[in-house]
Amino acid sequence: MIREYSDLNVYDALQDRLQFLFEEFDNIFISFSGGKDSGLLLNLLMDYRRKHYPDRKIGIFHQDFEAQYTVTTEYIERTMERYKDEAELYWVCLPMATRTALSSYEMYWYPWDDTKEDAWVRPMPKKKYVINLKSNPMTTYHYRMHQEDLAHQFARWYRISHENKKTVCLLGMRADESLQRYSGFLNKQYGYKGKCWITKQFKDVWCASPIYDWTLDDIWHATWLFHYDYNKLYDLYYKAGLKPSQMRVASPFNDYSKDALNMYRVIDPQIWVRLVGRVRGANFGAIYGRSKAMGYRSVRLPEGHTWKSYTMFLLDTLPTRLRNNYVKKFNASIQFWHKTGGGLDEETIQELIDHGYRIKRNGVSNYTLNKKSRIIFLDKIPDNTDDIATTKDIPSWKRMCCCILKNDHICRTMGFGMTREQQRRIDAIQKKYESIEEMNYGV
Repeated sequence: MIREYSDLNVYDALQDRLQFLFEEFDNIFISFSGGKDSGLLLNLLMDYRRKHYPDRKIGIFHQDFEAQYTVTTEYIERTMERYKDEAELYWVCLPMATRTALSSYEMYWYPWDDTKEDAWVRPMPKKKYVINLKSNPMTTYHYRMHQEDLAHQFARWYRISHENKKTVCLLGMRADESLQRYSGFLNKQYGYKGKCWITKQFKDVWCASPIYDWTLDDIWHATWLFHYDYNKLYDLYYKAGLKPSQMRVASPFNDYSKDALNMYRVIDPQIWVRLVGRVRGANFGAIYGRSKAMGYRSVRLPEGHTWKSYTMFLLDTLPTRLRNNYVKKFNASIQFWHKTGGGLDEETIQELIDHGYRIKRNGVSNYTLNKKSRIIFLDKIPDNTDDIATTKDIPSWKRMCCCILKNDHICRTMGFGMTREQQRRIDAIQKKYESIEEMNYGV
């Protein structure tokens, strides 16, 4: 890919993008998580509206996951109150299926579960703009729907409730947060009028990431320069010695946040007490989150087992739904490495050849920065690749086994993403290749 540079700085580029959005879309709302990126985007958006489109109403959507730091709740409330007279506020506290990586037996927990009100981590917010089961105007909501679906269906409902006119949801996503997001912005197949930062969700509903090219330094510099309020949780994270990559404002039980779960006990002990009783495995995850007990560091193979046989053994111990989830992803991965192939460095390719692995090239990978060669494995997936030192990305039964041991339900360490759309594509692959000899598992 050839990078194109503009004479504009990221702030001026944002102003141009906001102008484009206001001209192109009838309805605009922003998804506000309480984090630094969406918080900054919200403040910049409202400043732009006041200056150029004072008569336009902006929607602010906050999806509340119940379990969060007290300072995060305080920041969200401050922000909502600051903009309540010039924006439409939607603080959504509805039961929804949210992924947990703390339990080997549960894939989801349910924030604001009305059957467990006495165990809620914090009380229901008491504001007129809070949406819960007792005051829910969302006709597109279904009880305990997936969190991703709730966000999508809110956008659909927002369009319907605003005369079915063309609608855009603003997101604080940035390309430098992950390779997956970087690659996503490169794909202009579904871009709006050639804009890589605008993608279609469904009829007349689009998502826009107008700060997609901002860096972490840009975010904090703008926050300081314009004297914006922000979530003071980041100050506490900094004082606690966390790296920027670890400073996340998200559900504490998902794959990305569980490693820092112990911080709740230090930063917010009152919330911590409630967390322990709310989600199975919270205390265990906090204590052993980076240890062998959670599948980290060195994992030893039990005597008498291969990594494949140990994987099969672990699958047999799991509930049917969770077992089938892993099997689908493992099957998809196996087929991928036999039919399509993943992008590997030339050093790794040569090392595989030197160690006797039967492989072949299959074009180049568009999901790598420097167009690495796709490599297909001609033989069965190896039991382990401990003899290959140059990468962790090579498929093996050991790698699959570690996903189970880590409670990595989405198999993120194998390259799978978290979106529902990705899950649907995986299911399609599984359906196409129903008979997979390598698994021989009967699924």
